[in-house]
Amino acid sequence: MTRRWTDAALTAVAPTTWGTTYLVTAELLPADRPLWSGAIRALPAGLLLLALTRRRPHGVWWGRAAVLGALNIGAFFPLLFVAAYRLPGGTAAVLGAAQPLLVAALTVALLRDRPGRPALLAALAAPAGVALVVLRPGAGLDPLGVAAGLAGTAAMAAGLVLTRRWGRPPGVGTLAATSWQLVAGGLLIVPVAAAVEGAPPAPDGPALIGYAWLGLVGTALAYALWFRGAARLPVTRVSVLGALSPLTAATLGWLVLGQALSPTQLAGFAVAVAAMVLGQLPDRTARDERGGQPARRRLVGQPARGRLVGQPTRGRLVGQPARPAGRSAGA
Repeated sequence: MTRRWTDAALTAVAPTTWGTTYLVTAELLPADRPLWSGAIRALPAGLLLLALTRRRPHGVWWGRAAVLGALNIGAFFPLLFVAAYRLPGGTAAVLGAAQPLLVAALTVALLRDRPGRPALLAALAAPAGVALVVLRPGAGLDPLGVAAGLAGTAAMAAGLVLTRRWGRPPGVGTLAATSWQLVAGGLLIVPVAAAVEGAPPAPDGPALIGYAWLGLVGTALAYALWFRGAARLPVTRVSVLGALSPLTAATLGWLVLGQALSPTQLAGFAVAVAAMVLGQLPDRTARDERGGQPARRRLVGQPARGRLVGQPTRGRLVGQPARPAGRSAGA
């Protein structure tokens, strides 16, 4: 239990740092340059991690790294910055709270794994709590900003589920795999940014501080911890922690910008935090057919415990149905 909560706490660092994106973008970065902001955030951080790990993709992982980089970075970063520029920080952040619902659906479709009751309740409660915190009367709902925020959420949800489905190559650590995605995603953004926004901006002192924070802490460190969590925890537990991003944005608005928090917003904080805690609880409703014990799940492709790969299965009881061929548990 201690290890599970430790993994959850380390994973939670990622969305907490992402919650600073909205304040940093509004206060420090050049105006109206969302594509270059995404490229400058991703590519230097990826090259730094690549230089430190000195590991390159091999075989099928060239394609997988490109796909994951496109979803988690290449599409998500520009869409995130478009939403951050066109919407108030709270309105932009709340769109990401739909991620647990998308992850739950993709988990069934791609991982053939049905989320447990705590995860589903958390996926419903977290967006409700976040909405109470950040949605206010008169909040801007720019159509392009809303579309960008929702599209970015969908891309990140798909990338998270595929990260769990594919895992990592044997012997490759989290930092190396993270560097591949950041470099691939950053390289995808650069030509689009050049075509749409022209030459990269000439950053001043505040912008350099903002880019350094977003690149080193909000990207290199945060994504390494996020992908580490995706490899160790069920993706539904990981995704519900994303509610920390809008909660952090709202908290910074109160601390730094002097934005007041009403009783309704405080109640929303309580609902969202309770949902995140609920989402980390193990599912105790799934029972196997023998003795009513909780069914254990294993990673995709992991052989069944108790026998070597390739070893024939033991005889089954009379009347016990045969397990379908060609599918491993959890695949």
